[in-house]
Amino acid sequence: MKDVFTSNRERYVLATGAYNYKFTYQNIRKALEKRLRQFRTDYIDAFLFLGVMKDQEFPGKVRDELRKLKEEGKVKAIGMSCHDRKFAGRLILENALDLFMIRYNAAHRGAERDIFPFCGGDNPAIVGYTATRWSYLLRRPRHWPKTGTIPDAGMCYRFVLSNPNVHVCLTAPRNEEQLRQNLAALSKGPLSDEESQFMASFGDAVYRDHKWFM
Repeated sequence: MKDVFTSNRERYVLATGAYNYKFTYQNIRKALEKRLRQFRTDYIDAFLFLGVMKDQEFPGKVRDELRKLKEEGKVKAIGMSCHDRKFAGRLILENALDLFMIRYNAAHRGAERDIFPFCGGDNPAIVGYTATRWSYLLRRPRHWPKTGTIPDAGMCYRFVLSNPNVHVCLTAPRNEEQLRQNLAALSKGPLSDEESQFMASFGDAVYRDHKWFM
């Protein structure tokens, strides 16, 4: 990546961030400066505060520091990854950030109620993660028909990106073949209405079996 960034930097989007820890938070400015050195670049496209579980973990001083980095030109867009959907929804209403990274998949569709109604167009950018729900959406639920269809990873990614409010879906291919399969699936475009209904039904079955993440 260092070599790639030495030329045509504008062709690439670099996203990284600082981490929220249990009892404190990583020094945001130091984290940014370290990333700039690591990638030999003078700006980061998207810089996030990562792992926010509740509103108390994203205080005003953190927001102010992110805004300063953007004002200085070291960051083009600021954002956060958040597990509290309602808190994220409130921040979207306040136009507080440029980007939100949220959990969204066929088994966890709460963002359709708590987040997406407050989004509009390209503001803010939404990044979805855990599209396969830690691979549970690729397994047969206990009460799913034994001859019933099971989605593959590509359908899970397409489900996420079929929602017009989602701009990016994270994937985690283990090898080159899986990466090629993911890209081939995405080239099919959004799910049909029938496919979307199937994914929602399958997601509900998975959720009934494994409710330990709301």
